[in-house]
Order: sequence, then C-alpha cells, then structure tokens
Amino acid sequence: MAQVLEFKLPDLGEGLTEAEIVRWLVNVGDVVAIDQPVVEVETAKAMVEVPCPYGGVVTARFGEEGTELPVGAPLLTVAVGGAEGVAAVGPDAIAGVGAAGSATADAESAESSEYSGNVLVGYGTAGPAARRRRVRRESPTVAPVVAPVAAVPAAPTGPVPVISPLVRKLARDEGLDLREVQGSGPDGLILRADVETALAVRSRPAAPAPVAAAVAPAAVAPAAVAPAAGERIPLRGVRGAVADKLSRSRTEIPDATCWVDADATELMAARAAMNAAGGPKISVLALLARICAHALARFPELNSTVDTAAREIVRLPSVHLGFAAQTERGLVVPVVKEAGGRTAESLTAEFARLTESARQGTLTPADLTGGTFTLNNYGVFGVDGSTPIINHPEAAMLGVGRIVPKPWVHQGELAVRQVVQLSLTFDHRVCDGGTAGGFLRYVADCVENPAVLLRTL
Repeated sequence: MAQVLEFKLPDLGEGLTEAEIVRWLVNVGDVVAIDQPVVEVETAKAMVEVPCPYGGVVTARFGEEGTELPVGAPLLTVAVGGAEGVAAVGPDAIAGVGAAGSATADAESAESSEYSGNVLVGYGTAGPAARRRRVRRESPTVAPVVAPVAAVPAAPTGPVPVISPLVRKLARDEGLDLREVQGSGPDGLILRADVETALAVRSRPAAPAPVAAAVAPAAVAPAAVAPAAGERIPLRGVRGAVADKLSRSRTEIPDATCWVDADATELMAARAAMNAAGGPKISVLALLARICAHALARFPELNSTVDTAAREIVRLPSVHLGFAAQTERGLVVPVVKEAGGRTAESLTAEFARLTESARQGTLTPADLTGGTFTLNNYGVFGVDGSTPIINHPEAAMLGVGRIVPKPWVHQGELAVRQVVQLSLTFDHRVCDGGTAGGFLRYVADCVENPAVLLRTL
C-alpha cells in the first residue's frame, strides 16, 4: 500500500530563505529514485539541483517555473510503499494512497526504507525526518493521481515560513507596517513583491484639492502613466541579491577609496619567466592574489569585519579571497578558501575551477560565501580605474585596471612601461588612511618589484 509523503523545499544553507523554480526535472506520474534531482532552483547565490529524499511516484508538484518559494514550502508529493508501489506507474500505482488500513506501519516503513536522510546532496546528511502527517481521505474510493493534491496544501504539515529578512528590512526602512500587508505566498506569507506593491500604492499621489484644480491635472497625469512605460525587469535571483548587497554596503559601510599607478613591467616579466620554465601556466590574477595575501598579513586591519551589534572590529585569522566574475546570470563573487597558504600554481587552478563553475551556473552556496577580502579585476573590461563597492560584510576591496603600455619615468629616463592603476576601497571604521595607504603602497611595491615577496617566502 502506497503512502503519500510531502517533500518541502529544503534549507539550502548559508542563510538562504527562498528560491525560484527554474526547471522541473520530473512530471506527475514519473518514478523517482532516492536522491534523484527533481527540480532546478535559483537562489540568491547559485543554481542548485534539489534531490528528493524519497523513492516512489510523483503525485503532485507545487509551483510553476518562475515561481519563488520560501524554504519549508511544499515542493512535491511522492507516493512510496516499497518496490510494488513504485514498479507500476499510473493510477494503479497509487491506488492505495489514501486508503484505510495499517497506515502507521506503512508510514514507518516508508520513512525507514525509502528516505535517504539527505537534506541536500553535497550539504551534509540529517537523521531520519520526523514522522510526517498522513494524508487521510474520508472515502476509500480509488482516485486519480491528482486527487491527493488538493488535500495536501490544506494540511498543517509544519510551521508557517517566516518572512524573509530582506523583506523585513525593506518594510522597516520604508516605515511600512507588515500587519497591513496581505501576503500572496503560501499560507499568507508576505513576499518582496507584496511589500513593493504596498509601497507603490502608498506612494500614489492623493486626489488634488479643489484649490489646485487648474494645476493638478497636468501634474498628476504623467505620474499615472509613468508606471506603464518602459521594460520592467524583476530584481530577483542573482541580480536581486547583488542589488540588496550593494545597497546594504552603501547604507552601512562608511567607505573611502585611494588609488595609485604602478609599473607592472617587472611583474609581467616574472610571470613570463615562470611560464617559460614549464609546468602549468600562472595567471596574472593568481600573482595579484599572492600579493594581496602577503599585504593582508602585514595589514590585518583590512582582513576583518565589523560587528555592529557588539560595536567591535573582528580581525579574521584566515584570508578567504573573493574575486568578481561576470556571468550571463549577473555578477558573482566566488571565494578561494585559505588563499594565504596557496601557491601561485594552486591559486591559478582554483581561479580556473571557480570561473568555469560560475559560467556553467554550478557554483554552490559554499563557493560564494565566507570571503574576507575581494580582488576585483575590472581591467578585463578594458577600463583603467574604478571605485569598487565593498562586498558586505568585508572591510575592503582591491580593484585592478588594465595593464597597458604608457609613458613612465624609469631610472630617471622616460620609457614605455606596462602600467596599471590600483584602487582600494576600505571601511573607514576598521582603519584610517595611513593603514589603507600603507597596504596599497605595499601592493604597488610588490607589483613593481616582485622580489619584495622573497622576504616572506
């Protein structure tokens, strides 16, 4: 006898509270194996294939492609009950889904034999899940595949998902009382779109007073037509996450920027010599990462974060180096863990791996979190300089422009040298200009004379 089990959108890790359904990998009536990917979702950090911990027949799916669901919302239901229940696909395969009988024993059997315990493949394993509420039907009559679907959402299978922290912050910043907002999500969950709609309604101009009747029509008419004009692109997924993070950085971090031009001729010559010696090729980004790691060891103030609640600066023990990567889905910042202890060859390999994963959309949340300092090579876009926005909650970011031949005074004579502009944006709470300038000057010195690094090898 088959037992219907509900699979909810699992906690994808790293504080993520919601995900958008990008593509269903199974249909109603399909047989799925334990830990088989059933849906591809997009979080604020990465594209993830979500595996189902049950083996059986899919009886219902919740949400169309493009729908945003909170963690804990129903994702699909699966009829399980051993090999007999899975082997026959179709109405007969789940004929006993809601029938009366020894349901408790069936549920325990399904939980123990057809539940993997995996929260999400690649993110650890939990123990067997708590026994799920059985879906009972008043009539033992056999129903079509979709019949149990109507009963599942109505069953109180778990706590109502909490409002996303981003939604709460948006409402708080705008002075909006969430008790006055009607949620459109499951069980009345208030989504970001609900708050934005409420804010739009609140911001609409009131009807003009009689005294201003002559002026009001001309002033109000454009405002009423404006929302319909232009293409509207939802700020969600990676683009929405970037927008939220950059806005938070500008709001919370008192940043400042300093920059310097450096002669990178010797650095480029050193790289050419390394690559000519054989072995894997070394990238310029890897050499700059090595320089950053050594500079952060000398100026640990910039490898820190600010605990605003405790009013403390937290200096971090390891350098986890993020680097900006542009993809079709938007800007992402993969993180090279323990960058301070890696060689140039190891850094090159890790940059290549993470960059390829970013292009393929297969970065995991772990690949995109935990950074302590970011290196931003915007020179690949053909520009010389920029004022980077700090990747919250980090304390600094080093920007690197293109390396191009320019006139330069070298050893007292005018010469054509390979010149690069370096810019450092830093959190003025963690250090003053002297420390930031010292860090940037040390980086420039290493770029101009890589032999400086020999002191620390």
